[in-house]
Amino acid sequence: MSRPARPRATAQVAVVGAGAAGALTAARLLQHARRCRLALDVWCVDPAEDTGRGVAYATSDPRHVLNVPAARMSAFVEDPEHFVRWVTRRLPAATPAAFVPRALYGEYLSEVLDELAAPGGPARLHRLHERVTAAEHGCGRLLLKLSSGQTLKADSAVLALGSLPPDCSWAPASIVGSHRFIVSPWGPGALDSVPDEQDVLLVGTGLTMVDVAIGLERPGRVVHAVSRHGLVPQPHTTASAAACPAPRIPGAIGLPELRRTVLAHLARGRRQSGDWRPAFDSIRQVTAALWQQLSTADRSRFLAEDLRLWEVHRHRIPPASASTLHAAREAGRVRVRAAELTDAEITAEGIRVGLSDGTRLQVGAVVNCTGPRADWTAIDDPFIRGLLDSGLARVHPTGLGLDTGEDGLLRTAAGPAGTPAMWAIGALRRGELLESTAIPEIRVQADRTAEAVVSLLAGPGPADRRPSRDRFGLRLTTNPEAAARYGEALDRILKGQHGSVPLLCEALTADPGFALGHAVLALLGHEHGGRVEVGAALDRAGRAATRATERERRFVAAVTERIRDGGPAGAAALLSHVAAHPRDALAVSLAVPTISFDGVTSGRQAWQLVEGLSGSYGEDWWYLGQLAFVRQEQERWEEAETLACRALAAEPAAGHAVHARTHVFYETGQHRGGLTWLDRWLGEQGAGSDHRAHFAWHAALHELMLADGDAVFRRYQQQLAPPAVTGVRAVVDSASLLWRCRMADRWPGPLPVDALFDVVPAGWLEAPPTAFAALHCAVALAAASDVRRLRALHRHAHGHDSPVFREVIAPLCEALTAVVEERWPAAVAALRRLRPRLSSVGGSAAQHEVVEETLLYALISDGRQHEAADILSARLDRRPGPLDDRRRSVLEVSHAGP
Repeated sequence: MSRPARPRATAQVAVVGAGAAGALTAARLLQHARRCRLALDVWCVDPAEDTGRGVAYATSDPRHVLNVPAARMSAFVEDPEHFVRWVTRRLPAATPAAFVPRALYGEYLSEVLDELAAPGGPARLHRLHERVTAAEHGCGRLLLKLSSGQTLKADSAVLALGSLPPDCSWAPASIVGSHRFIVSPWGPGALDSVPDEQDVLLVGTGLTMVDVAIGLERPGRVVHAVSRHGLVPQPHTTASAAACPAPRIPGAIGLPELRRTVLAHLARGRRQSGDWRPAFDSIRQVTAALWQQLSTADRSRFLAEDLRLWEVHRHRIPPASASTLHAAREAGRVRVRAAELTDAEITAEGIRVGLSDGTRLQVGAVVNCTGPRADWTAIDDPFIRGLLDSGLARVHPTGLGLDTGEDGLLRTAAGPAGTPAMWAIGALRRGELLESTAIPEIRVQADRTAEAVVSLLAGPGPADRRPSRDRFGLRLTTNPEAAARYGEALDRILKGQHGSVPLLCEALTADPGFALGHAVLALLGHEHGGRVEVGAALDRAGRAATRATERERRFVAAVTERIRDGGPAGAAALLSHVAAHPRDALAVSLAVPTISFDGVTSGRQAWQLVEGLSGSYGEDWWYLGQLAFVRQEQERWEEAETLACRALAAEPAAGHAVHARTHVFYETGQHRGGLTWLDRWLGEQGAGSDHRAHFAWHAALHELMLADGDAVFRRYQQQLAPPAVTGVRAVVDSASLLWRCRMADRWPGPLPVDALFDVVPAGWLEAPPTAFAALHCAVALAAASDVRRLRALHRHAHGHDSPVFREVIAPLCEALTAVVEERWPAAVAALRRLRPRLSSVGGSAAQHEVVEETLLYALISDGRQHEAADILSARLDRRPGPLDDRRRSVLEVSHAGP
């Protein structure tokens, strides 16, 4: 955004268009202005008398119903049941799954706007039943010329023009202008001229055709429908099916690979649920991101080769409409074929038409059902044409709609943004988003656009009115003092530094109604333990979210789902939020397993998520650190090293970059160099690190691999024993190191595990919150030779809802119990089976290595030195190390015998 608007006593915003998109935008503008106490006049400009209806909801035919269930049609994303409550007051028998008349939805949108336009407060709504004919800039304002000759002066405008008029370029010149050629079936009384006793030809077989055919079919008449493909929209199913998580789709791939990946996702979904629809609907969460990563050439290929097939599956029809159409086709009253209209002749009886398949028909009328024109390069609307000719707007490179930025701000022919600002919403943004015409997409756009407009117009006014933002530019619904404390807390979380919880508490003291602050506090309490009442914090976040932005509300909902449902539903909610708001770095941090959070992804899915965000973060040091860790997991060591060093040059305290570089040193066998570098960083930056113990663990691993047991012992005493380490790290780092030292015969005397148990979070050893924590709790109990609690943990894992607990943690407890009881054959067999499954618990290869160390110990104890030597040889091939080299030599000598 180039500059804030000049503050005025009352700001003026024009919403051009008063259909569904215009009504929702005007409603959100009123809401956001009142929240910010911004004096604002909202001008809704459209020649139509009824606001909120537009073309889609102006029909009065009760057979024209919504194409999606009522449950998905709320005007407010934060209140998904709003429309259901409204409609059941008028249709008591309606259910959330009902497909209600479209006219009723138009009434709903009009009523929503009327309620928000009620007098009172600083924001007011005005309706102008006129058409905008031109726009120009003058004296820092936008001058909108109206059909009456008047001029509306606005500080900003939102274009909610809906779709273009239907395309008639296919029609033979012989019928253009005839009353028997219906240019658009949606005009008032448009179909009244169709003769009752004659057949009809519909050109186009999409959603428009379904409505028109159902309205026109009757005994004694044949409704013919043709299109190039002859494809008819698929129906919704009446059966309920479980939601499907969004597909794992790689970033920066071309159209051929994207096709293969999507088809494989649909096939998996069908195998799992018996229906392709849930899997197809899950793609909706990532459609815009996938579309934007394609090149312009690939987008053009998709539009030419795939769009029609996509649309008949994506834009489905209600079961009742599908049943009616099917019955009419079975009876021969509706006939659909793949053909094009090649010629037409007006006759005394009507129109005689020829089709490309050789068929000739006599019909009483030809109805254009091809839907709105798609190509905006040849538009003849004077208002849009004027914007394009003057350079105030430009057509998107795909030809679909206008070129806009991420928040819908128009890009001009001369640069990235117009001044004063103009935004687009709905069908105008198809080029950027592809899917941009359905209510679930439009309501989100309306909220974000209204937020951006109000934020701009609020300008540099009083501090309590000026919108606060985090360092990624995301709006914070709170006061400046709370926003500043939250910003410091976020910075520390992203660096991996301690002190974020006190800062969040300070933020909430400054603003007890700060929803995002409560949600993040609950999240840290859940993930890291500590004195946080997680449930109470979540409840406060939920109550406060009603006054937050759409992005904040989604974050609160995703965190709540994640904490209260640790399974697929929680993961899906978080990933859906990241897809909608890729600049929400904290949400991304939660989704990707790192030193800070367990994540909800793993392996390739995590890699693809991080790689797909490069366009959102660029050279941001936090993102470079995340990407560096991905590269080291992919064993792309040089790239990981380069990325980590770039991040550390920008922010020396960047914990993720330090972690990535540490792993590069370890996995490439650079133990002395890695130890020197890590000790230097700990001395310079480690005091503020929330993960100092983990980095000390890494340093101790280097010392262990160098066969320096005395150094490991000293480091443990100084940096990894209580009180230097408490909480989660006492299990994940300290106990794990002790066990590895025992397995490698590098610890003098008994393991001091009991002291660690005194500082472990309450309840963790009995019921760990995650599979990653459970793995390390099991190792800690083995280090204490505590068979009783190992068996109790086994019972807990065996009955757990999570398959990872049942399939990995429960067998691990059995294996470790066998090790403690020295039942070596059983231990070896169980540990071998476990090794391939460890990635599912999260964490790094270095952490999973504790299981391999245990297997080595069990093999040696069982007299199977040659098998243990083979494991060490494979490890040394990829990572040299003095300890492993010596161990292998001893084993080979022992196996060879005297």
